[in-house]
Amino acid sequence: MKRFTPLLFVVTCVLVLAAATPSTRAAELNEAELLKRIAQGGVVLMMRHAQTVSGIGDPPGFDLARCATQRNLDARGRDQARALGKRFARAGVRPTRVLSSAWCRCKDTAQLAFGTYTVLPDLNSFFEDRRTEPEQTAALRERLGRLSSKDIEVWVTHQVNIQALAGISPAMGETVVLAAGHPVRVLGRLAQTFP
Repeated sequence: MKRFTPLLFVVTCVLVLAAATPSTRAAELNEAELLKRIAQGGVVLMMRHAQTVSGIGDPPGFDLARCATQRNLDARGRDQARALGKRFARAGVRPTRVLSSAWCRCKDTAQLAFGTYTVLPDLNSFFEDRRTEPEQTAALRERLGRLSSKDIEVWVTHQVNIQALAGISPAMGETVVLAAGHPVRVLGRLAQTFP
């Protein structure tokens, strides 16, 4: 019986592991193809809030009930949110539901882009306290799995939430498009839109 060489053994292990690990990324579509695919339904548009005033996180002692204590959209971010909504409307994308984090920058993005939103606590940032990340991410994964093939949900949230679920760190105003179902599957990304 022939012995495996160390290199052949390593290559074999890598191939076996690659075949056993579900991919979270489909072949990413270009923008026109992606917008057409979104309009068909069965997707989540996981959107990072639009451009904010400079800073990281929120000021010490911020209060979710008081927008003035948070890091909020700047004028360019408000314009960007409106442009996002127009971009989707031009492409015939009509969301079934628009869900948002309770942070004002997310609610404002949703309101300016789509004219409506419902707060979903599972989209709240865990940047300051990572203890809730596993539970929130599992709840979003479950919601994605229950989505119908006709639904188009918009989830306006934060970089850390998108990173935890999709493995992508988006820019402000960027949208990561996820296919409904399990496992999490990224169909593509829509870059920031500025007027």
